[in-house]
Amino acid sequence: MHRTFFKALTASILWVVLPQAQAFDPHWNLADLYPTMEAWKADGESLQSQIQKMAQCEHHLGDTPAGFKNCLETYVELNKKFARIAVYASLSHDQDTSLNAGLDLVQKVDLYENQIAKSTAFFAPEVLQIGGKRVGEMVAQDAALLIYSRMLDQILRAAPHTRTSTEESMLAQFGMSSGAGQAVYSILTNSDMPWPKVKLTDGRSVTVDPSGYTAYRSVKSRADRKRVFDVFWSQWSGFENTFGVTYYEQLKSDLVFAKLRHYPDSIARALDANHIPVEVYDTLIDNARKNLPTLHRYFKLRAKMLGVKDLAYYDIYPPMVSSSDSYPLTKGIEMMEKAVKPLGAEYTNVLKSAVNDRWMDVYPQAKKRSGAYMNGAAYDVHPYLLLNYNNNYESVSTLAHEWGHAMHSYLANHTQPYVNADYPIFTAEIASTTNEILLLDSALQDSKSDGERLLYLGSALENLRGTFFRQAMFADFEREVHAKVDRGESLTGHDFTLIYRKLLKEYHGQDQGVMKIDDSYAIEWAYIPHFYNSFYVYQYATSVAAGSMFAAEILKGIPGARDRYLDVLKSGGSQDAYELVKKAGVDLASPAPYEAIAARMNVIMDEMEKILRKKKK
Repeated sequence: MHRTFFKALTASILWVVLPQAQAFDPHWNLADLYPTMEAWKADGESLQSQIQKMAQCEHHLGDTPAGFKNCLETYVELNKKFARIAVYASLSHDQDTSLNAGLDLVQKVDLYENQIAKSTAFFAPEVLQIGGKRVGEMVAQDAALLIYSRMLDQILRAAPHTRTSTEESMLAQFGMSSGAGQAVYSILTNSDMPWPKVKLTDGRSVTVDPSGYTAYRSVKSRADRKRVFDVFWSQWSGFENTFGVTYYEQLKSDLVFAKLRHYPDSIARALDANHIPVEVYDTLIDNARKNLPTLHRYFKLRAKMLGVKDLAYYDIYPPMVSSSDSYPLTKGIEMMEKAVKPLGAEYTNVLKSAVNDRWMDVYPQAKKRSGAYMNGAAYDVHPYLLLNYNNNYESVSTLAHEWGHAMHSYLANHTQPYVNADYPIFTAEIASTTNEILLLDSALQDSKSDGERLLYLGSALENLRGTFFRQAMFADFEREVHAKVDRGESLTGHDFTLIYRKLLKEYHGQDQGVMKIDDSYAIEWAYIPHFYNSFYVYQYATSVAAGSMFAAEILKGIPGARDRYLDVLKSGGSQDAYELVKKAGVDLASPAPYEAIAARMNVIMDEMEKILRKKKK
């Protein structure tokens, strides 16, 4: 259970008093976590005393209410302190991945994590041994224990899937080797795999590694896009057998843990971690498939706007609308702050102060980690955001997205104690998606030309395509390959490729003449790192569906809509995620949210086609 406290990037923070705005600094301030390296090391060393204190609780957890309370406090404080230590190490490494010092901190954190896992392995089994009746009696005798009620209830609910203390300790140690497939994938793709070069039509010779692929797959020249795709996926195909083994090992590991935990299959175990009904997963895929005509309409519009008659898979990344407009950070922040005004004064005032308080590292630089994320696991400090802002509208959208996560953490922690503040990805992406939709609505209202409107609409449409339909396709693939392994079937790299190829063609409408999928591109499954975090990506699709419904109601001014949405954020992990969202009015086990996504895409396409017809006249 401790892993949910410190592994999630989107945890929560304590209510803090924000200072007045000051001169903007584009780098985050790690001194808020630890003023010196010596302070970080001292906190790491203090973990040992807490680990020893935790060991004294074994076999004595339920002796007295007072002893029970002390052990619960030790358990929580141990995890909270580790989270702060881990955040500092992670951020130190990500701001310059070339420094051995940062890597050394990350490796020390891995050792701390293993020590904590072993030292707390007895905790859940012993709570179960005490039993719900005795736990209830102790809580009744000491009101201070009420704060731990949900955490204890979660443990007691997991009784059918929890083993003895000895077995849990063994499982914790076995867990160290369960990520072998992912480790091999990571080192092979990031370090050892040779990457080809390709000569572009402008004469440049570029390396097509993962970052090069991301950079050059959207170039204007269609011939160049094809060259990039051909050489990149050809390189992956050369390692099809290797990646087949690494992924198959991951699937087998998932099955072993499912069996050891007495689950019927891998998906039941994965979803039960946050008490998500399997019906949510199945309904998502069923409705994504049902609404494929909307996705195909999008591809046809894309082909039209790119001037392509025979749309191919290498045509899905160039922007539908090109723009030379610049969106410097000051403008991006201004757009974001205006966009979130419908969420109320509390939300907007905190956001305005926080963006100036060095919570984020903004610009790209040599050796800095790519991409963007929000890390809110340092509960007693504040969230940290990593960005690679490059002055385009996509950067503004990413800015709003990551601050949606940060504000979720802020509001959850302002309302919840540490033990209830951490929330799962299932609700985390709702906050980021809602911000993106609010940004689009505000940007459209302020747009000064049809070209600008097309830019915003096209960006939103592509985001929905990538976040909903693409992630649903990934989820579809995961469900099928896990089910095969759960049934005792073996899978090779080529088997994975064939399964993925079939899904690619179905989702992209090859049989309907919408898009041509080259068979060699079906090795793409091997490229997706999220598959090593089983049954994870579906939550992006469910979240964008929920966020779309929440944002639509807020923008329409429906009474209570804003409060219901903010209640979801403020609730953190105090309730089961699915039930929390359902209570707020969005049932993700029903077709309605997914039908709303398709409807939203169609409205956007209607507007874009209206503008295009106007331009023709």
